[in-house]
Amino acid sequence: MSSKFEFFTTDEIKPQGWLKDQLIIQAKGLSGNLDKMWPDIRDSKWVGGDKEGWERVPYWLDGFIPLAYLLGDEDMKKRAKRYVDAIIAGQQEDGWLCPCSKEERKGYDMWALYLMLKVLVVYYDCSKDERVEEVVYKALKNYMAFDFEHTAFNWAAARWFECLIPIRWLYERRKEKWLLTLASMLEFQGIDYEKARSFNAKTYAPEVNGKRWTFYAHVVNQAMYLKTDAVKVALGIPGSENHAIRYLDYVRRHHGNVNGYFNGDECFSGTAANRGTELCGVAEAMYSHEVSACVFGTARWMDEAERLAFNSFPATVSQDMWTHQYDQMSNQPYCVKLNAPHFNTNGSEAHLFGLEPNYGCCTANFNQAFPKFALSTYMKASDGIVVSSLAPSSLNCLVNGVKVNVVTDTLYPFRDDVTIRVKTEKPVAFRLYVRVPGFVDGATLDGKAVKTGEYAVVEKTFAGDEIKLHLINSPRFVKRGSLVAVVRGALTYSLPVKEKWVMHEYERNGVERKFPYCDYELFAESEWQYGFSSTALEYEERGDYECAFSTAKPLCAVKAKVKKIKWGYAEKGNLIARSTPLSRKPVGDEETVYLIPYGCAKLRMTELPLLDK
Repeated sequence: MSSKFEFFTTDEIKPQGWLKDQLIIQAKGLSGNLDKMWPDIRDSKWVGGDKEGWERVPYWLDGFIPLAYLLGDEDMKKRAKRYVDAIIAGQQEDGWLCPCSKEERKGYDMWALYLMLKVLVVYYDCSKDERVEEVVYKALKNYMAFDFEHTAFNWAAARWFECLIPIRWLYERRKEKWLLTLASMLEFQGIDYEKARSFNAKTYAPEVNGKRWTFYAHVVNQAMYLKTDAVKVALGIPGSENHAIRYLDYVRRHHGNVNGYFNGDECFSGTAANRGTELCGVAEAMYSHEVSACVFGTARWMDEAERLAFNSFPATVSQDMWTHQYDQMSNQPYCVKLNAPHFNTNGSEAHLFGLEPNYGCCTANFNQAFPKFALSTYMKASDGIVVSSLAPSSLNCLVNGVKVNVVTDTLYPFRDDVTIRVKTEKPVAFRLYVRVPGFVDGATLDGKAVKTGEYAVVEKTFAGDEIKLHLINSPRFVKRGSLVAVVRGALTYSLPVKEKWVMHEYERNGVERKFPYCDYELFAESEWQYGFSSTALEYEERGDYECAFSTAKPLCAVKAKVKKIKWGYAEKGNLIARSTPLSRKPVGDEETVYLIPYGCAKLRMTELPLLDK
């Protein structure tokens, strides 16, 4: 097996600063309360109820468990254990783990098993519960026999590579060759996305019977698939980082959006700024990039993860994290119920902020994003410690038998300075790898210029040291087809549109929406039809920190010049901005506006035309 780095655990990593605050907000919001109020979690078949007994409980636990342990919240830990106890108690004598009868096994989509086994591995890493190994062993042994009789189908075939994560975890503990045979069998039975991409239309999934929905063009499947080469390499199966890079670049070329991800509502939907991208996909892509960063040891992958963590993810959840969108758009001046179809494969409520807009998978799954990102702020190298993300965090670990404490003190990405403090029980020599992002203009480490897009290495005997990283950034335009967007370092900037939140409380199919987990339509209360009238951009730091992704009080902004134009609305749907403006001819005088971080603006225009002088 081969992995450049390894992950630390919740015992060793603790988020700090704004990142810790975001996890606290999440725990007080939807993620920390689903088991109290959402039937598919509270009354799931996984815990003896009669509601959904497939992916939603494991999706939720995948984020809820590390969230509980990162925050050291004893009540949340107890609630997580109650679920894990019920799941373990439900395992059958032959090892079958999922909540269905023997008669239902043949038609049960085993994707839920892959996901639950991942969850049990997460739970072991957090709790060190010794029961987990035997449960995972019996379940995989049972699946080996079951799948020789019943080929993987549907979501299990589409997401076969996810099962390699618990297989690798178990193989590290029990070097039994049948586990490698199972991994090979899964690859043989699963979808080959490399071949499938040649069948995809380059702009959309192919239309069949009036629909554009396929497993192989599904945006969340693609987000998960991005780590396939990494998990194969970690298990000792041939895989290629170059292939992973080529595949990501291919998808972004045909479906990419401004934040480095790709559009899909739920399936591929092209590059236009008014197309949607699913929240589940953002959360899964973050995790895929983090796994790739760990296995391949390449700085680029945490660049990718940070772009999503600081832009796409916070943009599609409300500031209090009680509601979220299913689909977000780079240009969304309104989020209101549609009167005609706009999304290729999703419904009229997919871009509303709510409890479970369009479909409830994102309700359960979005909460893995920030906890797993926090667990990727440091990684373990064979010869030292890796500061893999520059977000605020702390680490307590042993290096060569010596206790070492590392603290990353910063308001990054909203500021350009990062201080890394290293304290040791006694002097100890090791290497400290500090990731220098590839999306900055330049950087200095303790006053000396260092290469961007790589790990700067500090090799010394540490005894109580302070290392200062300064990032050099300037706002710039990036071309987006016939439009442009503004980026600076990790952050994308958007023209904010003043929001009017209209609350809807109701019940549908036995699921209640009431404050704070109700639905909202967002209406524009300020002008949004603009084009950039100048290439001049000025960066400004704003006041003291209160909340990282505050709409009202963003920590930074970019001053720009704009003129009003006639943009217009798309033909389908209502109050959806056209993909490109109807006219670029100015219909107003030049105005000064302040662009704010994309993740702060729930209504926004991000991609605008650069008007002729």
